Amino acid sequence: MIRTLLWRPLDYMGRHATKFLFGGVLVGLLVPPLASLLRPGLVVFLLLPLSLSLMRLDWSAFQAYARRPLLFVPIIIFLLLVCPLLMFAALTPLGLPRPLMEAIVLMSAAPPVTATVAFALILGLDAALAVIVMVIATALVPFTLPPLALLLLDIEVQMSLIEFMGRLALMVGFAFAAALLAHWKLPPGWLRKNQRLMDGSSVLALVLFAIAIMDGVAVKLMAQPGYVLLATASAFIANLALQVLGYAVGRFVFRFGQAAALTLGILTGNCNMGLVMVSLADRAVFDMVVFFAMGQLPMYMLPGLLQPLYRRVAARPA
Repeated sequence: MIRTLLWRPLDYMGRHATKFLFGGVLVGLLVPPLASLLRPGLVVFLLLPLSLSLMRLDWSAFQAYARRPLLFVPIIIFLLLVCPLLMFAALTPLGLPRPLMEAIVLMSAAPPVTATVAFALILGLDAALAVIVMVIATALVPFTLPPLALLLLDIEVQMSLIEFMGRLALMVGFAFAAALLAHWKLPPGWLRKNQRLMDGSSVLALVLFAIAIMDGVAVKLMAQPGYVLLATASAFIANLALQVLGYAVGRFVFRFGQAAALTLGILTGNCNMGLVMVSLADRAVFDMVVFFAMGQLPMYMLPGLLQPLYRRVAARPA
């Protein structure tokens, strides 16, 4: 009985994932005490969707990419180096507030957020490509983001490479270990039969993360509504622009099929701003933190809004 009561809502969330992402992301702004309460769980809320996505993944899909390992070199260069350089060049003449401009460039220099794997699964795109690129980019970002921040923005990112890499390795390793343990211990076919349940659990964790990262933003909205609105609009524009760029590079440079090109677009536009916040530590002024928080809005709203477009494009002939 208790199991049914717990699983039925999660299964429902799995069947209506994009609607919950669209509506749930605003709760952090509307209920500030809840954001403060959930903020200590940020790492858990980031890690759970990755673990569940790896459990759901069809590991046989990796075989095709295992035969093309050099493919990922230009993809990682594009994501971690080319994108921030292009973003810096595009923003420099616009005269945006300095903290906002710095935050957007740092966003574009970050690796894909772990939730992109869940997005790829929910949207029926290339989840194998998403998880490989996400893991490689996350592992390499300590070597690319600090020098770029110093070179382009004159920001010295306060982080130890060994400590940061160790934290990332622990997080990613835990997710892979959990997925392997699930495949080993659970009955055959259980994961396939409970895909919507796992989608619902991922959606719940993603929404909790979005609520937690909004801690303090509501106060800023009341004090400086103009800046918060500008940060929000900038987050949507930057996300969409990077998605379009990633899709175009996938289709016309790497010659991907539609699904893989859309996946690269999602990976390019949805960046792990949480890791940037950690790397900046107390050097990040709150105006930058506000952008990182409002940047969650397009990540959680656009998959639902653009789902028909994603599926229409993915269905086109290669």
